[in-house]
Amino acid sequence: MRKQHRRHQVQTAFILLVFVSLLLTPISALAYLDPTTGSMVISAIVGLLASLVLAIKTYWYRLRKLFKQKPVETNTDDGTA
Repeated sequence: MRKQHRRHQVQTAFILLVFVSLLLTPISALAYLDPTTGSMVISAIVGLLASLVLAIKTYWYRLRKLFKQKPVETNTDDGTA
């Protein structure tokens, strides 16, 4: 049983290694990217980051409100003035 588990780990590591090496292999695109394309990519990245920050901010305030301790009301009025 232990031997099969070890063999499975080795196979998984090998597949992961092959996959990562294929991803890191450079492939020539044979394409021209003009300067405007770089600006569009930067603009898209900035827009994505701004959206993420806004979403995190929105949910942060909701979570904070959810977990905020409500003050415990104590009734110290015993009827005497």
